[in-house]
Amino acid sequence: MRLENKFALVTGGGGGIGRAIARQFDREGARVYVNDVNRGAAEATLGPDRALVADVADSAQVSSMFAGLERLDILVNNAGIGETKEEWDALNAKAEARLREQPIATHWDVTVSMDDGTWRRMMAVHLDGMFFCTREALKKMNAQSSGVIINLSSTAALAGLADAPHYAAAKAGVLGFTKSVAKEVGSRGIRVNAIAPGFTETAMTQHISDSVRDASLGNIPLGRWATPDEISAVAVFLASDEASYISGQCLSPNGGAF
Repeated sequence: MRLENKFALVTGGGGGIGRAIARQFDREGARVYVNDVNRGAAEATLGPDRALVADVADSAQVSSMFAGLERLDILVNNAGIGETKEEWDALNAKAEARLREQPIATHWDVTVSMDDGTWRRMMAVHLDGMFFCTREALKKMNAQSSGVIINLSSTAALAGLADAPHYAAAKAGVLGFTKSVAKEVGSRGIRVNAIAPGFTETAMTQHISDSVRDASLGNIPLGRWATPDEISAVAVFLASDEASYISGQCLSPNGGAF
């Protein structure tokens, strides 16, 4: 019960890592609210009374969501998006071709072919959403001179992704924002940290082909991808008093890959 009597909000909590964090926080004694853009997904995590439906990329929706919270001790900025199945199919085809080629003849050409809408939506959900939610959370945390904010980044921010430069850029922005806000609000006793998971078994990664998945394992010393529960365990630690002197940091559960 490391989070007993704490009030928490997990964005993007309708599945994957977000759902695992929300449920683990609940088991640790927190009163957890689950945000998702999909009502059914949000309600499936901890029930309809804990679901908050909002698109975090819309500041008006975010303000309305936070207005309904009387208290907030923990915010987890987890909401994010990846490639669609169609985009993954195209990337898988290129990746599999590259695995067979020496020298490389199939080029990624992701940046040169990306349209404005794809780039902006990625930034809107990951960066705008994190900013909008953090801004509202701090209005409550500043008043109580306490709080914890955890932002979900990725190893893509640490190493880059040739096939997803927009995703890597957004996740790198998460790290810069985390370090900056941690310095800004530390004087009020508010801690801000990031988690940068490596490959994790979620719906977002289920479209990766078997051959590409097998190739990724060659770069992971532990020889497997993470489970969402292994990432949620890190979130519980950062949210708890066990991490009371940790702020402005990035913990990266990645199986030794980075």
